[in-house]
Amino acid sequence: MARTSDPSSRPGGRRGRRGAERARPRKYTRVNSEVVDYKDLNLLRRFLSDKGKTRGRRVTGLSRRHQRQLSVAVKRAREIALLPYVGER
Repeated sequence: MARTSDPSSRPGGRRGRRGAERARPRKYTRVNSEVVDYKDLNLLRRFLSDKGKTRGRRVTGLSRRHQRQLSVAVKRAREIALLPYVGER
């Protein structure tokens, strides 16, 4: 039996990869704002988990630039006590 070089015939080939899925719409583009503001608490809370952690880019669907702006805005809001460091119990 000869081996084939077709990657889709192997287990874990191209068919099972994440990149083959359709692109998700960006959540942040629905907000219609160019920069993430640390005073917009409703927006910031959408991207935080129940434990108070910032959700990753894969989960949020944000671009690299907006994810960075989000993390800076969350840190600023926590520093001036607009957001808690840990989630509610």
